[in-house]
Amino acid sequence: MRIARFSAGDEVGFGLVDTDDEGNQFVSRMKGHPLLGQIQLTGERVKLEDVRLLSPVLPTKVVCIGKNYADHVAEMRHITGEGSEEPVVFLKPSTAVVGPHDPVFHPEVSSRVDYEGELAVVIGRLCREVPLDRVKDVIFGYTVGNDVTARDLQQTDKQWTRAKGFDSFCPLGPWIETGLSLEEAAQLRVTTTVDGEVRQDGNTAQMIHGIPEIIAYVSSFMTLLPGDVILTGTPAGVGPVRVGQRMNVAVERIGELSNPVVARD
Repeated sequence: MRIARFSAGDEVGFGLVDTDDEGNQFVSRMKGHPLLGQIQLTGERVKLEDVRLLSPVLPTKVVCIGKNYADHVAEMRHITGEGSEEPVVFLKPSTAVVGPHDPVFHPEVSSRVDYEGELAVVIGRLCREVPLDRVKDVIFGYTVGNDVTARDLQQTDKQWTRAKGFDSFCPLGPWIETGLSLEEAAQLRVTTTVDGEVRQDGNTAQMIHGIPEIIAYVSSFMTLLPGDVILTGTPAGVGPVRVGQRMNVAVERIGELSNPVVARD
């Protein structure tokens, strides 16, 4: 299933995204919150083009994994140093989260803002110290993420909180795909384009630390809550974007996330 969070008029809710035989996409409105009970439909169905897609979840925290593709480690060695045997973990605040087509604001204090296209994991239940063989039980689904980064500040600050944490620096969407197994999620193409030009083209099969290892590691020291998001790392090809450009991140079998880069008024 593809579960979207959307607004239509003055109402915000969740719905199932489906496609008819003619290729038209619709959203079937759900009752309540999909993470807090069984999925029930209201019977209301609207065209996808008539709603505004929002970030599919509002996480209490976004847990990010750095240096998780060897080719990305190599290209960023001058900024972030060598790789690590254990996953490199950092956080983005919930205030960084935006949805599809929302603007990403280029801070005045930064001279270089980079895209980082990633597969994102959505946690489905409260969990801690999850063993590897139980990881599949705590995953609600997958979405697309963009770990936007003020690269110059990452280098000068020597830690990543400010560079990764600006408002709008964590686009998520367009929906949550719940139908992928761990094995399928481990073999997905991840691409990023800027104004239609391909900048990143990788595959989750290239990850150094797989999804089970990431969740087991993070949950060994941090309680994860329903709706929390884990960004699993970015492949090589990161680079800057300017005001006026548009970033598109696509993950195979999930969808595409598009956001313009704008100056804050």
